Amino acid sequence: MAKADGSNVMDKLVKKDDKPKTLVQWINTMKPEIERALPKHVDAERIARIAITTIRTSKDLQSCNPMSFIAALMQASQLGLEPNTPLGEAYIIPYKDKGKPSARFEMGYKGLLSLAHRTGEYQTIYAMEVYENDEFDYAYGLEPYLIHKPAEEPEGEPVRYYAVYHLKNGGKEFRVWSKKKIEKHANQYSQAFKKGWTSPWKTDFNSMAKKTVLKDLLKYAPKSIEFARSLSMDETIKHEVADDMSEVPADYIDLDADDYDVEVEETPESIKNEASEPEQQNLAQG
Repeated sequence: MAKADGSNVMDKLVKKDDKPKTLVQWINTMKPEIERALPKHVDAERIARIAITTIRTSKDLQSCNPMSFIAALMQASQLGLEPNTPLGEAYIIPYKDKGKPSARFEMGYKGLLSLAHRTGEYQTIYAMEVYENDEFDYAYGLEPYLIHKPAEEPEGEPVRYYAVYHLKNGGKEFRVWSKKKIEKHANQYSQAFKKGWTSPWKTDFNSMAKKTVLKDLLKYAPKSIEFARSLSMDETIKHEVADDMSEVPADYIDLDADDYDVEVEETPESIKNEASEPEQQNLAQG
């Protein structure tokens, strides 16, 4: 499939003097390219509205490299997952990439479940939290088993998380992680968690914990090439747009770098007021 470098695409769409100055302008300019690469069942106008709403509610994203945001938006759209909505399917999150603010695409727990169900291979697939007063026991090995009887009234915070799947052909598997292991993983692989930024790890820890253990489980599950490609797009920063975003190479972040903080300014009035009145009405309606 054809792949287009972000800068080359922009050179074709706009003149140098007319280069977009804000992310909203970038989205409007890139609409034809976005619409061309989207699956037929995805409404390009709705995706654009969601993107503009996301930008206006996140000062951090406003400072991100524009093409990284467009690329993250494209990844979510091609997977049929709505980013940064209450559905919790996917997220576009600001990160530092090689010292510069960039947007990173991340799947949510519900998005991961949706992709798995679409394969038609799973009879059952889910993840759950375990509380201290739950009845819970498990073992790996030659005769693995997992027993979980939730307490009627959970006490305290979850202490473990587990994910299970049961394939239609009879295969089944599970994974169990302690909360401490989840936190260690998040601290190692998520800037947002490590720095305490507002992110799904802060606003919905349980959902991200369940996604983490489910993703670990799916490493060992039988997968189609298409499903494997979809999973490879999670937690990536990209700066190109393509008909198939899974083919675009990802930039990897140095999580040991000292320059984590994304410096942002107050929301410019040009961004606050940039949408036309009809567009603002559309945004207000969701």
